[in-house]
Amino acid sequence: MLDLTYDAPKPKVIAGAKHDWELVIGMEVHAQIASKAKLFSGASTKFGAEPNSNVAFVDAAMPGMLPVINEFCVEQAVRTGLALKARINLKSAFDRKNYFYPDLPQGYQISQLYHPIVGEGEVLVDMAPGVARLVRIERIHIEQDAGKSIHDMDPNMSFVDLNRTGVALMEIVSRPDIRGPEEAAAYVVKLRQILRYLGTCDGNMQNGSLRADVNVSVCRPGQYEKYQETQDFSHLGTRCEIKNMNSMRFIQLAIDHEARRQIAILEDGGKVDQETRLYDPDKGETRSMRSKEEAHDYRYFPDPDLLPLEIEQDWVDAIQASLPELPDEKKARFVNDFGLSEYDASVLTADVANAAYFEAVAQGRDGKLAANWVINELFGRLKKEDHDITESPVTATQLGGIIDLIAKGDISGKIAKDLFEIVYTEGGDPAEIVEERGMKQVTDTGAIEKAVDEVIAANPDQVAKAQANPKLAGWFVGQVMKATGGKANPKAVNEIVAAKLGL
Repeated sequence: MLDLTYDAPKPKVIAGAKHDWELVIGMEVHAQIASKAKLFSGASTKFGAEPNSNVAFVDAAMPGMLPVINEFCVEQAVRTGLALKARINLKSAFDRKNYFYPDLPQGYQISQLYHPIVGEGEVLVDMAPGVARLVRIERIHIEQDAGKSIHDMDPNMSFVDLNRTGVALMEIVSRPDIRGPEEAAAYVVKLRQILRYLGTCDGNMQNGSLRADVNVSVCRPGQYEKYQETQDFSHLGTRCEIKNMNSMRFIQLAIDHEARRQIAILEDGGKVDQETRLYDPDKGETRSMRSKEEAHDYRYFPDPDLLPLEIEQDWVDAIQASLPELPDEKKARFVNDFGLSEYDASVLTADVANAAYFEAVAQGRDGKLAANWVINELFGRLKKEDHDITESPVTATQLGGIIDLIAKGDISGKIAKDLFEIVYTEGGDPAEIVEERGMKQVTDTGAIEKAVDEVIAANPDQVAKAQANPKLAGWFVGQVMKATGGKANPKAVNEIVAAKLGL
């Protein structure tokens, strides 16, 4: 087990204001369920298809068309809830959320307000090695996505693409437990990591598969503690919602700007209006989108076309049994089984594909050496070229082969880096490359001794200096390595140089 400290939320105090103010943040993360079909129709969810090509009659709200629930989407929501240690509600129901959607033909969204499928859970947010914060999950409900309105193709009209209409979303709603911009971004990072491990959402924020609505308010010191005691949200100040955030960096910048905007209003004697806002990354500011509606404004009522959703506990138990090893568990195992630092284990488990690659390399080998090569050499090179592990030209078998050659003493660390470069750019079997190109390390002490003697004989002045100051013996080691093309065993060279110089 990892030795974790559960750090109490530390409020972000905004500098530059007349008074001290604390930030309070709640998140509504919309995660597109990784399903090939939509929530209530069999239409494809493939991204990038021709506009309006993935639209079934139900999605287009044709008369007489009735929704049919996609069981796979329900299963993915349950899997997500179980991974977040949440309560699974065996009975849930769908409601209609009514207001004008230009890109949702039926004119309402099918969602779950009163009886969500998943109840209270939690997420452990990694803030630093050994330090985590607990963010409570209020609920997860399933709902359908809206389409997309396009306003920049014609100066006089807008276009509508209904391909996303009806795509299944999980809305993961947190409690207002997040206290700063960095923690908000870290929360989304951790949630995205868990979803990708589960396979319930691909987490692609660029394509809109994962996006966050951020609720921001400010309050004076001590008010948050009163909220915790009373559960009265009025202590937290008036919140504003920033919609559709799809970048960790923009989430932080938007929260910081919005907090400062609200503080400026309050310190000027004004009142913050509850509203929905958008973040403009070009201007670095939020702007009003619409006044924030309350639940009653949406005229929610049970959807008459869908029966209450009832699931069996045995089915939930079977899903629980099929859950994969999750990030925190995998990180703890890497620390315990491979002797890694928590930092290295965090880097290696940040992505499920990275973790699988490392484990294949480390199997039966020195875990710390494997981690060093994967993180520093491979990940470093891939990052430099803007690639991820799925695009790596070096397989786990090839990198493992390089590490095996180091462990057997066939190559030195320097030669290994040269070998890695060859494998990365040209491919091939590391052992065969070493043999064919004469890269094998020289371990013959006689040959090394001869090289040392030649360097010493050619540099009598350096000999005297090294004997007076043993730290200068490294110069001879470097010259011998250079003379042998870097193939001499460094340990043997050091020992022989020290002996010849009488150190």
